[in-house]
Amino acid sequence: MRLYQPFLYFLFFVTLALFSGCDNFFGKKTSKDFLDVPIYNDKTVAYVPVQPVWSGFDAPTDILIGWDQLIYVVDSGKQTIFAYDEAGNELGKILVPGVTAVTQDRALDLLALGTKDTLVSGVQRRLPALYRIHQINGAGQVGLSEAKITRVLIHPFCFNIAASPTATDEQVRFKAVGVLADNRYYIVRTGNGASGSVQGDAIVLFNNDDVFVSPVSVNTSLGVFNNYFKKPTAISTYAQPPQSPAVSQKGDFLFCSSDPSQVLKVQGIAFKESDAGASYEVMEFPQVTDTAKSDGVLYQAYKFTSPSDVVVAGDGSGYLFITDEAKDSVFIYNGLGYEGVNPPAGSSSSKAVRVSFGGTGNGLLQFRRPVAAAFMNNILYIVDAGNKRILKFKLTTDFR
Repeated sequence: MRLYQPFLYFLFFVTLALFSGCDNFFGKKTSKDFLDVPIYNDKTVAYVPVQPVWSGFDAPTDILIGWDQLIYVVDSGKQTIFAYDEAGNELGKILVPGVTAVTQDRALDLLALGTKDTLVSGVQRRLPALYRIHQINGAGQVGLSEAKITRVLIHPFCFNIAASPTATDEQVRFKAVGVLADNRYYIVRTGNGASGSVQGDAIVLFNNDDVFVSPVSVNTSLGVFNNYFKKPTAISTYAQPPQSPAVSQKGDFLFCSSDPSQVLKVQGIAFKESDAGASYEVMEFPQVTDTAKSDGVLYQAYKFTSPSDVVVAGDGSGYLFITDEAKDSVFIYNGLGYEGVNPPAGSSSSKAVRVSFGGTGNGLLQFRRPVAAAFMNNILYIVDAGNKRILKFKLTTDFR
């Protein structure tokens, strides 16, 4: 009886699966490229899982691709930041009290958001704080194993040195931090505690010496709003690795909001300079879907429920990755605000291909509370907090 080619392939893979159960069948030097094979997907253009899954976390809350091309993961359950290479090998770790988020500046310092127990007028208070972690020692060695905390900015003292913290200040949260090309940075702050010019929910700017500059006020057609940001949860600037040092010094950023009353829960804010002065203004993105260009737009009313992170790709593609922990989904947009990615080479269509994905569960294309994202070398990393793991994905058209 003649065996057809598909059946032969089936036999081959079944045999391979059986043998792979044996210890060291492939040997210790098995190329990790063997694992870099997409799970079957019936779409020509789609994000597909890349094995292995990273697990062993207690409560992962953030992930970062550093300028040093390392991958940093925050495990708030362990109050620890871990550093990994692309293969998932742990290269170092550091304990940071109450840590929930981290980023890195171009000097390779980590900026971590956590808490600091502080004695104030005889009362012990747990206050939000930013930790600056220096990774280069006196011998020029770099890494978390050599790292030291060199500065701690504590709320509300970082805004007003003469502040007298109360119980309200303990309810304030530093949610996220975004670094600009010149190492200035924004902190996303929520809560009712007020200190000087910082009132309630806000995004605030610090210079590269960790000195508070000002809260961000947004200029709109209805006037200038000092309280524009409602329940902000995340931020991403356009200065992302592996860009060259010549990247724009502008202060543009995207942010997420979890406020249910907000029609647009993900927005871009542009820093503009003119003869009249400098201002922050809402970025212009399409608000109505042009079906010839895409099946959706970033500024679609009530598109998101609880967006938890937004990331700008630093590879020149301009793609935007957004996690929504309420929808258990990841959304992908191009830099113009159209949902989807470029069609494959040779396609007769120029319409963006929708590749957003997700759903509730523990499968390799499902999530339970995706809270953070990162992107490097065509690999999309997602922190799947509810399943206590890091998942990796790659676009089918990026496989070579």
